[in-house]
Amino acid sequence: MTARRKATGIALVGIAPLALTALAASPAAAHGSMTDPVSRVSACYAEGPESPRSAACKAAVAAGGTQAFYDWNGVRDGNAGGQSKEKIPDGKLCSANDATYKGLDLPRADWPSSKMAAGKHTFHYKATAPHKGSFELYITKGSYDPTKPLKWSDLESKPFAKVTDPTLTNGDYVFDGKVPARSGRHLIYSIWQRSDSPEAFYTCSDVVFGKDNGGSGSGGSGSGSSAAPAPTASAPTDTQIAEGAGKSSIGTGRHGHGGGTKHTDAAPATGADDPALGGGSGSDGPHPNGGGSKPADGQRLAETGGDGSTGPLAIGGAAVLAAGAAVLFTTARRKAARHRG
Repeated sequence: MTARRKATGIALVGIAPLALTALAASPAAAHGSMTDPVSRVSACYAEGPESPRSAACKAAVAAGGTQAFYDWNGVRDGNAGGQSKEKIPDGKLCSANDATYKGLDLPRADWPSSKMAAGKHTFHYKATAPHKGSFELYITKGSYDPTKPLKWSDLESKPFAKVTDPTLTNGDYVFDGKVPARSGRHLIYSIWQRSDSPEAFYTCSDVVFGKDNGGSGSGGSGSGSSAAPAPTASAPTDTQIAEGAGKSSIGTGRHGHGGGTKHTDAAPATGADDPALGGGSGSDGPHPNGGGSKPADGQRLAETGGDGSTGPLAIGGAAVLAAGAAVLFTTARRKAARHRG
């Protein structure tokens, strides 16, 4: 082997692992939203972004447009890194300080709500792209007034429920928490912080304790108001999720988020061609928001930051590198042959 051919071979061997490492480390999207109790964004998506029924969802669409609700599973901060309270300002908790979702921050006492009672509750969080991470759930204090912008100080300082890497069952993270006693209208705020990425997701779920399901006034009791009861919140059905996937901008590069980052999936949506993760055909189309088959009961979160698309991405990258290496090697051999001649 000539010195030139040997140098070419060494260079190719050195470059390939670095390129493959970069491919394997490409970020993967994680998405989801609380469905029990139903989050604001999920409730409005379930009503239909183009023609919502409730006054609150109509106002939210008027404030921020319909796209936010087709992107119902993307209320996030890509650079949260466990610093949610520092990064998200008061009054913008429900939107995660993302102008796309500003309609979710509207202070109203008539958001579609879920019934809630003190004591043990089983929470469901629809995961359209599962990953390892932790969930923290906070509840508003007894003095909460839903007619005022939500502030961090309106929430209890410590989460009433916290769980790491919960079980994924039928496409939902499912975990229990002990809900504190409250009266009237309140709000449960969730933070899903990924452990394999600085990305975090947020939800605001309006809940009502007792028989009262509407009205305004301080203390969340709804007293002193003649307002009609707010509607009961409903989570999106699997059919609605599948039908709306084509209008989602998540994963297409069109979906921008606050915090100075633009959210663009590095590969086709999580689990492309993997029905266990809600994958689709593996095309470069919009993120499949929960379409396809559901994960089996007891399926655990991914053990690493990779997802179903990481393997195909790395394999595809390896194929490209191999092809490139072959071309370079052939070129080097021709040059060496000419040099000898």
